[in-house]
Amino acid sequence: MAAPMSANRFITALRSEGLTVVEVGSWRTHNRNHKGPWGPVHGVMIHHTVTHGTPYTVALCRDGHPDLPGPLCHGVIAKDGRVHLVGHGRTNHAGSGDSDVLAAVIAEKRLPVDHTANTDGNRHFYGFECENLGNGKDPWPAVQLDAIARAAAAVCRVHGWTAPSVIGHLEWQPGKVDPRGFTMASMRARVTERLK
Repeated sequence: MAAPMSANRFITALRSEGLTVVEVGSWRTHNRNHKGPWGPVHGVMIHHTVTHGTPYTVALCRDGHPDLPGPLCHGVIAKDGRVHLVGHGRTNHAGSGDSDVLAAVIAEKRLPVDHTANTDGNRHFYGFECENLGNGKDPWPAVQLDAIARAAAAVCRVHGWTAPSVIGHLEWQPGKVDPRGFTMASMRARVTERLK
């Protein structure tokens, strides 16, 4: 079991991994903690935003929309590789997912196929939304893919986790497709290299 990082530790970890971090408003206290606890944390979840344009994407992920209040993640990873911090604490990013997947993440083992949505993921995962249309055609710049790996590795390094602790939303919740345009196996390989 791991307690979530403090906001100061989180931003320090990201910067120590060589990332450019942008602090957005009162991100340190912007959360959904009134809806339930954040923690223990067990992994990192990667998403795509289905948006275009960094200012719009960051604002959406910070504020959410009427059907899903923000913050929608902890950090937004833009096309240029910058990480915009929009929340700290419980965020609306993971939703309900498969308890067997969570067990595999905790054990740092190969993930089973996600069949059910019976476990609260917002409680147990750090979430990074990555700016991309998610149509399989919108490119993923090399600097952005590198930043995703660095951000995931930063969290793993602090908690002593390995790459199997990094999953995609599509591996957590049935019916989800994100991130689309690269494989999570390739991203976990990048994280493994960073952690070396």
